[in-house]
Amino acid sequence: MSYSTSNPTMAGDSFGRAESTSSDNYVPTQKELRHVVLASLIGTTIEWYDFFLYGTITGLVFDKLFFPHGDLFVSTILAYTVYAVGFVTRPVGGLLFGHFGDRIGRKPLLIITLMIMGISTFLIGLIPTYASIGVGAPLILLALRLLQGLGLGGEWGGAVLMTFEFAPREKRGIYACWPQVGLAIGLCLSTGVVALLTEVLTNDQFMAWGWRAAFMLSIVLVIIGLYIRLQIMETPSFARLMEKRQIAKVPLAEVMRDYKMNVLKGWGARMIDGVVFNIYAVFTISYVSNSLGLSREGLLLAITFSAFILIFMIPIASRLSDRIGRRKVYGLGALASSLIAFPAFALMHFSGSIWGVALAVIVPFALIYPFVYGPEAALFCELFDTRVRYTGISAVYQVSGIVSSSITPLIATVLFKVGGNTPWLIAGYIFCIGLLSAFSVLVMRRTY
Repeated sequence: MSYSTSNPTMAGDSFGRAESTSSDNYVPTQKELRHVVLASLIGTTIEWYDFFLYGTITGLVFDKLFFPHGDLFVSTILAYTVYAVGFVTRPVGGLLFGHFGDRIGRKPLLIITLMIMGISTFLIGLIPTYASIGVGAPLILLALRLLQGLGLGGEWGGAVLMTFEFAPREKRGIYACWPQVGLAIGLCLSTGVVALLTEVLTNDQFMAWGWRAAFMLSIVLVIIGLYIRLQIMETPSFARLMEKRQIAKVPLAEVMRDYKMNVLKGWGARMIDGVVFNIYAVFTISYVSNSLGLSREGLLLAITFSAFILIFMIPIASRLSDRIGRRKVYGLGALASSLIAFPAFALMHFSGSIWGVALAVIVPFALIYPFVYGPEAALFCELFDTRVRYTGISAVYQVSGIVSSSITPLIATVLFKVGGNTPWLIAGYIFCIGLLSAFSVLVMRRTY
């Protein structure tokens, strides 16, 4: 593949510079586009499967096998704290890999991040329990969770940029959404595998070795992902920068100097994404099984079904963003997520039925959340020009994840206890976050 350097189109930015947009001149074939989409999709699917598997297993296994026995509330808090640690290293991974992604290219970093995630997840399946090695068990789990976060922190930005920077301008929303679809497939696989294992195995078998099999299966997916990613090429936009010698020397410094308001707006917009996902797909697992006394298998199936619906809803929402605007679609999705919170938790709390709980998860998570998560990738990419885009979107997505994603299960657990074992404070939290995100998108302006 070669990229023409003649007659480049130059788009001025708000800081007086001109951004090279050679991807507007270069038109990849449909075969090349499919290859890029597949490489990004399968990589993010594997990465999210690995990452979400921990969240799915946390409320079922880790709080019982890897932490001191006693108070279930304390054990659950400790398990979710280790879950949160994975998000703390995501900004480090995002900024580290973002720096080199803006310096040497998108492709090499995608290979490294996939290997980090895959190996660390496989090793989690081999950790002895607290009963076997004592405090060493949670410490090893913590270390591998740190590596998971480091890998995923760099993965998301690179995968999104591969599709965004290859896409025609008028189709950037739909193309950039495919790494987002990887989240849905990864979640579907992780909860589906756990639901299948809990269904076919006895509880003793699942606690003894079934959960380990779910982690160790990821190595097969990693091998497939590496094979595909090794065949992809660098994006036209970055290739153009290399040819013109316009590579940023210190991308993070440039982002913080010239794009700090865009970063702040992106942080605010990202909040509702992390909160909605971690409430409905993570916190509800322990909430339903431990507090409502309902079937954990039934909820896992509901989350799996929601993830399956997301596979189709994310492209629909993203295509809509190409037609009517990403800010409009995202803002309405954030507002709708706010408004549905109280009815959803009321249905969970009062229905007394796993069917009611399933409906309360599926509607906000599978039918409303896609209008936030689908357009998100292209929305954040358009806040930065090519030379610092990897670092910029990683700073927005991963740094905000510390607050929006990592501590949400902890916050929800505490709010539930403070609220007298009722979910109304949790619903109020979602409501306020949704308003914040909608406002952040309202004041956002498309720059690139």
